[in-house]
This record gives sequence, structure tokens and C-alpha cells, in this order.
Amino acid sequence: MLKILSCRLLALLGWTLSEPPGRPARAVLIGYPHTSNWDAFYALLGKLALGLDARWVAKESLFRWPFGGLLRRLGGIPVNRRVRQGFVAEMVAQFAADPRLLLVVAPEGTRRLTRGWKSGFYRIALAADVPVALGFVDYARREAGILAYVTLSANPASDLAAIARHYADRRGKHPDLASPIHWLD
Repeated sequence: MLKILSCRLLALLGWTLSEPPGRPARAVLIGYPHTSNWDAFYALLGKLALGLDARWVAKESLFRWPFGGLLRRLGGIPVNRRVRQGFVAEMVAQFAADPRLLLVVAPEGTRRLTRGWKSGFYRIALAADVPVALGFVDYARREAGILAYVTLSANPASDLAAIARHYADRRGKHPDLASPIHWLD
């Protein structure tokens, strides 16, 4: 029911969905560009419309009352971004325990412009031996979904260059806030 309603709402709003064939059972799904609070709205509709059973990572301050319980039930995982506390290892352990985990991460880590991407998603995908799904919300085309499923080569520079080619012509709501696709840390 939610799938049908989400599809209809996206269509009513003038948006289309896309996804390549061959969805893997497990993956780290990155969402880029992430430049607006509206990204979460369209990404949630896309998640429901595509039938993605995804868990997603967000800053812990979003999980306070009154919405914290709902966000957790929708698949949210709160993260304290100010303290490094073994998040990568924790997510790798979750992949080992769940044969159907789809974990959504914003590689920029914020909606604001940053100097580049954080490497956590990459380290999780390599350690868990899962592909990276390239999720997007493109306001210029009014399109959302998944661009490609990328199997990492363990060569960070070439992997990121390949990812950047897929995102080259995708535009966020505020293109000037889209962080450049290169490693920050």
C-alpha cells in the first residue's frame, strides 16, 4: 500500500524513479548530492516506491522526542558525528549479521558545503564486501533513485573517480552546497 501511495505521490509531484537492474541483497547506498532538508522527503518516497528495505544513518539530534521513535521505526540509526566511536566496525558487524542489509549513508555527512567526502561508507563497503549503490535526488530532472551498483576495487582514487563520473550531471536542490567528490579524510 505504501509503495503504491509513494509512487502516486511522486508522479503527482512530477518526479520519476530510476533503478538499474540487478539490485543486490546487501549494499551501502550513498545519497548524493545532499543539499536540502527536502532530500529526505524525496528519498523516503523513493525508498518506499522502490520497495527498499533500508536502514539509514543520521545525526543523533534528529532522534529526540517527539520524532525519535518514528525515525527509528523507519530505519534510522542515530550517529554522534562529534565523537569517533567505532561506527565503521559496528556497521560491518551488522552486515555480517544481516544477509539483506541496505545501509544508506550521506558521504558528505551534512547538507552544508564541505571540502570533500568522508570515507566511512567506503570503508564499510570494503570491509563488509558489499557493493555501493549510488542513490540520488536530482532536482533539475525531478528524478530520484539509484544510478548504479558499484563493486569497489580497493583502489580508493579510481573507485571515487568512477563514482564521480556517475554523479557528474546530477544536481541537488542547492547545487552550490554540493561538496566536491574527493576524499576529505
